[in-house]
Amino acid sequence: MVSFDLDRATVERHSVDMRQFADLRETTLASGLRVIDGYNSSGLTLAILPDRGLDVWLAAHNGRPLTWISQGSPHAPDFGAGWLRQFNGGLLVTCGLRHAGAPETDARTGQWRDLHGDASLLRAWNVAVSRAWQGERYVVEVTGELAEATLFGEQLHLTRTLRLVLGEPALEIIDVVENRYDTPAPFMLLHHFNFGYPLVNEATTLHVASATTLPRDLQASAALHDWPHYQPATLRHSEEVFFHQVLADENALAVAVLASDEFGLAIEWDTTHEPYLTQWKNYRNGTYVCGVEPGNCLPEGQNRAQREGRLVYLAPGEQQIFRNKLTVLDGAAAVTSKRNQVAQLAGSGRPVDVSFAGYTG
Repeated sequence: MVSFDLDRATVERHSVDMRQFADLRETTLASGLRVIDGYNSSGLTLAILPDRGLDVWLAAHNGRPLTWISQGSPHAPDFGAGWLRQFNGGLLVTCGLRHAGAPETDARTGQWRDLHGDASLLRAWNVAVSRAWQGERYVVEVTGELAEATLFGEQLHLTRTLRLVLGEPALEIIDVVENRYDTPAPFMLLHHFNFGYPLVNEATTLHVASATTLPRDLQASAALHDWPHYQPATLRHSEEVFFHQVLADENALAVAVLASDEFGLAIEWDTTHEPYLTQWKNYRNGTYVCGVEPGNCLPEGQNRAQREGRLVYLAPGEQQIFRNKLTVLDGAAAVTSKRNQVAQLAGSGRPVDVSFAGYTG
């Protein structure tokens, strides 16, 4: 691992243009999709998609892929094509803002909701990149606005900020969601972080401090004993999904570490409005992609969440803030340090307030 000085005095002695060291650069593909490429002299590189919910598509660290991507992606948003055909893969796919889970028909209105909702199909506007020193930290960030809205229906507004700091192999994601209508709005939000080979392989383990871990269904029940571990790519393997009641610290922060002994990634998030953690394990040959997914819900759809008393509503004018941070762990020392943080939470953290009613384990 090569290192070099990136303190303010040093870099300013060597260049008058900080784009040499860190930037977010917008380009347009032949398809018309906007892409913002990010780098920050840490080895971390990203491709952000303003026309797909300001989600994060390609991601790598020193050339090592962190995620899985789908054939032909990134796909232009098409509300008639179906969610699975437009699934880009990529580091972050936002699920919501009204629905996360399997396709369903609303039990009361008959309205159809596709898999995981419309958030990843929304095109951002007021997209702006800022670059500035904040004390001794040089910060580059992109902010944009998205709306899930319809006349006489929901008026949900999302402001997303994606932030890189010079020299830090980390991405911060800050989402502010507001109900801009005069009636309460059902609200489901799942940060669907997707990881692929070689970050995920048979040497990888998920470390998370949890009070309870439950399988979603019979397929997961059969593998519950082995939920922390990952397997090689396997022909025709069926997905396994687990729900975790995590332990958080005194500031409501939780952490999960997906890593081998030498390399991995940590997810840290604020559980204040995002208390659930879903683990998705998909070892299928060719579509080898596994998720670690903080959310304000389980990925079960509005109908079941409403029936079990879990469905979140935003009051008129109510605003909620969500904070997630992904950090690459390069080397045994970095992995061990974050694993120790998980171990400390396991000993002193408090269980977050969640409901698993209807899931028997």
